[in-house]
Amino acid sequence: MTTGSDILILSNGPGEISTWVRPVVQALRQQLGQDRSHVRISLVLSPCPNASGKEVAIAQQYPEIDRIQSAAHFFPFLLWGKTQDCWDWRDGGVVVFLGGDQIFPILVARRLGYRTVVYGEWDTRWHRWGDRYGVMNASLIEQIPAQYRHKASVVGDLMADSANSSGGLEPDGTANSNAPLIGLLPGSKPAKLTQGVPFCLAIAAHVHHLRPEVRFMVPVAPTLEPKALAQYADPAINPVAQRFACPTVQLTPGSKPTLELGGGGIVELHSEFPAHGALQRCQICVTTVGANTAELGAMGVPMLVLIPTQQLDAMRAWDGIPGLLVNLPGVGSLFAKVVNAWFLRKKRLLAWPNIWAGEEIVPELVGQLQPQAIAQKLLTLLDSPEALAEMSRRLRRSRGAAGAAAKLAALVSDMLGTEKSGA
Repeated sequence: MTTGSDILILSNGPGEISTWVRPVVQALRQQLGQDRSHVRISLVLSPCPNASGKEVAIAQQYPEIDRIQSAAHFFPFLLWGKTQDCWDWRDGGVVVFLGGDQIFPILVARRLGYRTVVYGEWDTRWHRWGDRYGVMNASLIEQIPAQYRHKASVVGDLMADSANSSGGLEPDGTANSNAPLIGLLPGSKPAKLTQGVPFCLAIAAHVHHLRPEVRFMVPVAPTLEPKALAQYADPAINPVAQRFACPTVQLTPGSKPTLELGGGGIVELHSEFPAHGALQRCQICVTTVGANTAELGAMGVPMLVLIPTQQLDAMRAWDGIPGLLVNLPGVGSLFAKVVNAWFLRKKRLLAWPNIWAGEEIVPELVGQLQPQAIAQKLLTLLDSPEALAEMSRRLRRSRGAAGAAAKLAALVSDMLGTEKSGA
């Protein structure tokens, strides 16, 4: 082993890497300096059901990180402590949890003899063995057993840090347009895109018919090319498009690709990831359940959360045994229909901002939803700027404060100065 200290960050999906890892490694370098002989930062990825396959490429854009291992080699490292490239480890270090399963940092830290810092957005676990927990808000500390609460402190909202650093301008730096802008978030996985793309484009067509001045944008997932996205609107390729009377679509390629809708209307496609700058310019967004609702909530962007039941097997991002069943090859679609039908029978909060707040801040619409009715709902909200502003304020209150990255980095720095006992 060599001198100096190691910071090992454990993370998993593209959302965590862009909204958690990025601000934290920046804050770590700001506080601990650029001298790699003093502090070295490594990133190890674990498997994630929402992985895009581009997680390593995203992380490689962060110069603060010295070494990266992909999720494909995670379990050999977890079980035997050996990385694919046989990394060396310094005597002192901290394992930082920024996504995945919270048991991972406990196991890895015990093997390396390091201390742990866990970021908790909506829960924290393994309190007996973890060293420090930086949480999004005070309510999470109240959920920790009393004898371990001294290990936790409120750091705030890492997503807010990431969102605030993106600004509110177009990627080319142009100022906001006066025309209303609606964000359409159809999903990133085929199961959601099959339904989400034609549904969102049909909504856009109805809005355009009534309000031609309204603009639309879609943040294209890093796993998807604009051409592939457009194909989900083609009934010859995606029969689900007929269920929503999806308009014909013409893709205009280029540095700023667009979808031209039959009957008029243009949808801007934004491939930068994360697309915070473009999303923050939206008066309102249309999305389904998932991590998108958390990200929009962190930015205070009003939204309509739609769960159309025309295609019950579209929702497959479940945790635990249900998540395993709905993603099984061949029979996963059947299990998804059964699980989702059972889950949706009972009224419950589904969007993350609503779950955190314990009340419906953003509307959740479930059922045999029709594009025309959703278009009317959107226009009603656009005509009520006070209601949108109040929704934005409540969304921001439901999250933690900004500045979390610096506070979490301070916890890591503090742990670097504390000798690990019982290793």
